[in-house]
Amino acid sequence: MYSNFELDVLKEIGNIGAGNAATALSVIISKKVLIKIPEVLIVPLGEVINIMKSPESFVTGIFFRIEGDLKSNCVLIIPEKETKNLLALLLKEEVKDLLDLSEIEKSALMEVGNILVSSFISALSDFTKLNLKISVPSLALDMAAAILSFPLTIYGIMGDTALLLSTEFFGDSDGVVIDFYLIPDDDKSFKKLLKAIGVDFIDDDDTSGNR
Repeated sequence: MYSNFELDVLKEIGNIGAGNAATALSVIISKKVLIKIPEVLIVPLGEVINIMKSPESFVTGIFFRIEGDLKSNCVLIIPEKETKNLLALLLKEEVKDLLDLSEIEKSALMEVGNILVSSFISALSDFTKLNLKISVPSLALDMAAAILSFPLTIYGIMGDTALLLSTEFFGDSDGVVIDFYLIPDDDKSFKKLLKAIGVDFIDDDDTSGNR
């Protein structure tokens, strides 16, 4: 169970990152982009499917590997309708079939993913003073539940706890809901993240009784 303090700090980091991303997107499309304050959850990876609105729905997944002081996988999940809204916002054109995307459309989605993740990771790094580096993005189109297993296939490792930030961007078209999953490689990495935002832990193997 995580405290309101931890969640509030993560929400503020997410809010800063989302704000920076909205500013960057505004520059790209030359129009103002608004955001909703992100919702934040910390959940066991096995329970993520239970909080997904439609785990069997078709979505866009954008994947990143995070290296440095917090080795993690990162997954952006964008529902089908919102993906089309996002492409309409970026490219000023209607997309009917996500399975028939052009290279330009795929590149646009990965660039937005890169902006969003870079903005959040930069905000997280600035706040925690952790050294964090992100990989180039990978793109997949599949059912939401299947998307979450992709990082294991791509990067060969995936932890069992997920930090979820869910936010919504608004432009001229309908809103675009984006779910951001940060999945540290192991429990030790997740504790490092929480400790960096001001939460102290006693190591399980610390039997000295010292604090």
